[in-house]
Amino acid sequence: MKQRVTVFSKMIFQLVRGLHTGPICRAAESSLLAKLRKKTGYTIANCKKALEMHNNDSDKAETWLNEQAQAMGWAKATKLAGRTALQGLVAVKFDQSHGALVELNCETDFVAKNDKFQQMIEDAANACYKFAHNNMKAKGPVTKMELDSEQLANLTLDGGKKLSEVLALFIGTVGENAVLRRAECWRANEAGVRVAGYTHPAPAAPKDYSAGKYGALLAYRQPDDADDIGKQICQHIVGCAPAKIGDPETDKPAKNSDDETCLIYQEYLLDPSFTVQEVLKEHKAEVLDYVRFSCGEAVEENMPGVEKQPLDTVQTLQ
Repeated sequence: MKQRVTVFSKMIFQLVRGLHTGPICRAAESSLLAKLRKKTGYTIANCKKALEMHNNDSDKAETWLNEQAQAMGWAKATKLAGRTALQGLVAVKFDQSHGALVELNCETDFVAKNDKFQQMIEDAANACYKFAHNNMKAKGPVTKMELDSEQLANLTLDGGKKLSEVLALFIGTVGENAVLRRAECWRANEAGVRVAGYTHPAPAAPKDYSAGKYGALLAYRQPDDADDIGKQICQHIVGCAPAKIGDPETDKPAKNSDDETCLIYQEYLLDPSFTVQEVLKEHKAEVLDYVRFSCGEAVEENMPGVEKQPLDTVQTLQ
């Protein structure tokens, strides 16, 4: 009798075990694994390990994966810090009175096209845009702040996480060096003064946020009754890379228009039959300041946009 009970118990155990390891259960686990991998971007092996460690609880598995990636990211960031990162994107986010221009670099153009990289630079642009709204004091017509890599990394997102933490998580995921390189945060303080931005390539539909290989931020004065010319002037700045605005009283046009470096004397990109100065006059507009980023370019102390405003209108982090 005892032997029969033992045999029966084994049969029940094997039946229950079969239910947990059968086709239906394996399909469910496979679906869970696929969803976790798609959501996080981590390898199948790591996702499988995370699910096994946390009894197929996908939320706990995701948290563990992110913690591991971030820990690895800090180590990888230190290890990979010396590797050249000149690819990447420039992003801009703006409204009529505030603007942010930011550059995020990586090692390869392939990674720059990665969805996680795109999200990373959008996070950086949002953090800078938020900073322009909440942390900049009114000084003159336009207040601007230039952020270096360290200052940019210390900005926080809405959830309280620092950009440096998000960057470490990204590095841990892709295994490639990435650098929050620089940013510009601007605020217009007077009526009639506006901020505009643009990146190339431009998005298919007009947006206050966009990313590309080149970007510009513009501060200009224009009355409300005139057709807004901000975007078009930004396009010109991105396409023609002027070295300075130019002053009609002290600067003279270049003999060869192809050599012109003053914005006001350059042939207007969208209609070369006019100069920028003529277009501005027609639209009752005045350029107060601008800055142009080209992804991976050498940064010089006298880059356009740095020297244009008096010192008392430039805000610095203390």
